[in-house]
Amino acid sequence: MQYFIPKRVYYEPQSLDYDLGRELIDRFNKMGIEINSTASHNRVTGIPGKTAAQAYRESKKTLVIGVRRDSPFQTCKPSAHYQLPLVTGCSGMCEYCYLSTNMGKKPYIRIYVNIDEILQTAQQLIQARSPEITVFEGSAVSDPIIVERYSKSLEKTIEFFSKEELGRFRFVTKFTDIDSLLALNHNNHSTIRFSINCQSIIKKYEHGTPTLAERLEAAGKILQAGYPLGFLIAPIIFFPGWEEEYESMVKDLAQSINSHRGNVDEKITLELISHRYTKRAKFNIMDIFPESELPMDEDKRKFKYGQFGYGKYVYPSDIMDLFKEKFQVYIEKYLPESETKYFV
Repeated sequence: MQYFIPKRVYYEPQSLDYDLGRELIDRFNKMGIEINSTASHNRVTGIPGKTAAQAYRESKKTLVIGVRRDSPFQTCKPSAHYQLPLVTGCSGMCEYCYLSTNMGKKPYIRIYVNIDEILQTAQQLIQARSPEITVFEGSAVSDPIIVERYSKSLEKTIEFFSKEELGRFRFVTKFTDIDSLLALNHNNHSTIRFSINCQSIIKKYEHGTPTLAERLEAAGKILQAGYPLGFLIAPIIFFPGWEEEYESMVKDLAQSINSHRGNVDEKITLELISHRYTKRAKFNIMDIFPESELPMDEDKRKFKYGQFGYGKYVYPSDIMDLFKEKFQVYIEKYLPESETKYFV
């Protein structure tokens, strides 16, 4: 298993007012990692790279320690009611990544050290919606697992939600460094999901991420630890042979679940998302990955507006109908006990 080790670290001076901020600086100092201060975690300068591709790769090795300001949590449809901003960014270099829309060409990774304040805001939102259950998404703009060994943010959040009768937490990851979460008292209030794809898509587009088999093995540990478990099948891409490859993926998923399930009766949830992109994302992707073969031909797509007001290019209705038809067959055949939350 490969762990994320930053090449350089920046920190906001205010982050040193928090125990976690001081602990992180001390830890990275002992690791001999280059450390610099920055006035704001939103404006970090000094990341090297003469080209967009070089700057992108260097930003993926850059960690920023900051304080999350007191601003409203974003909504997070259809996954949850609100985003829970624990971390921003990801060390993976997936060509299609939706962060290319809102993080640009230097998507460095941020840890927010004021976790207690963030959870206090979540508690206020839970109380405001009482007696309804409020669901929070911890990976809307990140993969929080990559820095969990440093931040312990997920550990603290899972323990917080275990005590919240009307609060639920969920996050999704492609990474496998999850052992620190296995013994926590989660009280079934935190759902851990794994983002998966067929192996050819992982190999071609999901650079720097674990294989499908490695993700399924980590998911098996989460299942055995009693967590509610889900899978995000995304992005579903139309390519020659997609039917056979995605059926094989669903079959592998089912075999892995059955081999780890034991006496666990918890229903597995599925979320399915077809590939989509914005014009801004396409511009950034082609600048960062000039040789990319990611299918982004507007003539073969349909334009629609998303929940945040910007437009995106999605597959036309005939392809979406075919996706839904085929995946329904695969799921009914191999995962009949699962629950599909949505297919978009």
